[in-house]
Amino acid sequence: MHELVVNLHMHTIYSDGSGLHQDIARAALKCGLDVVIVTDHNVLVSGLQGYYSEGKNRVLMLIGEEVHDQARNPQKNHLLVLGAEREVATFASDPQNLIDNVRGAQGLSFLAHPFDPECKPIKETSISWDDWDVHGFTGLELWNGMSELKSYGHSIFHLLFYVFFPRLVARQPLAQTLQKWDDLLHTGNKVVAIGGSDAHAFHARIGPWSRTVFPYDFHFRTINTHLLIPTALSGEVETDRRMVYEALAAGHAFIGYDLPATTKGFRFSARGRESDAMPGDELSAEGGVTFKVRLPAIAECHLLKDGKVIQKWKKHEICSYVTTQPGVYRVEVYRRFLGMRRGWIFSNPIYVR
Repeated sequence: MHELVVNLHMHTIYSDGSGLHQDIARAALKCGLDVVIVTDHNVLVSGLQGYYSEGKNRVLMLIGEEVHDQARNPQKNHLLVLGAEREVATFASDPQNLIDNVRGAQGLSFLAHPFDPECKPIKETSISWDDWDVHGFTGLELWNGMSELKSYGHSIFHLLFYVFFPRLVARQPLAQTLQKWDDLLHTGNKVVAIGGSDAHAFHARIGPWSRTVFPYDFHFRTINTHLLIPTALSGEVETDRRMVYEALAAGHAFIGYDLPATTKGFRFSARGRESDAMPGDELSAEGGVTFKVRLPAIAECHLLKDGKVIQKWKKHEICSYVTTQPGVYRVEVYRRFLGMRRGWIFSNPIYVR
């Protein structure tokens, strides 16, 4: 399998970001990303999808959108729409109808920042997802960089601290989001988890002082979604676009916080009596299943079954576990960075039936 580093969920001047698509491409090339997926609010920008290159480096830019009902106050139920290739924002008033139309357009739908707390210092209300009766969506955004920041913004002084020390922000996905994901998985459905930067590259000004807050290249070094695809990207846009979206749909992915150290090379696999599996796959428990975890470096690794930790490894790079029990198995990895224990890797599940 070939691994891609993908940053998704970001905004440009077409909605509430400050940069152009070309700015995003330059930042992505600088950071060594393979793919970026731009998701402006309620507008599917055309004509900018494709490869951008600089020297021998190239990055594939794909265009989706973040759809929500602009007539609603507060504007909750944001949906990341990827791969639909047609405008679906007209269906935003009814989340289930929106999800159905995304599926009809052969697109993927992810519940964006499912728990997004209010932030009183900047007068922003909660924009969490609250229509939990919906079904048929592809997955959810497990880790959103900006939602996490808002959860720490108890005062304007807290926010200013993180503006000047952004490397201290990310800790791990919000506890409510992790719990909701496990609850959804417990229903027996496949729910793909992704990590989103929610990059805006805000321009801030206080008197004579001005600054780009959390620029694109900072986000691109932090929370990424790593995809496993069968072959390397070919350079042919439509072929590569299809491979990226097929991997996302299948859940052949993990979320990596790449600022402390690269998470490239992480693998979580399972071997059953008749088949092998990687994240997003399922296999039979009959005859026993052996899980194997390979870490990019020594770290604290947890194996979870149905949302509960069943095994911990403290100082390992290779971890293995044998079971005969059906369930939903996933991996969380932690390591210390800047004086704090932080989430490093969150895998999608392997489903043992």
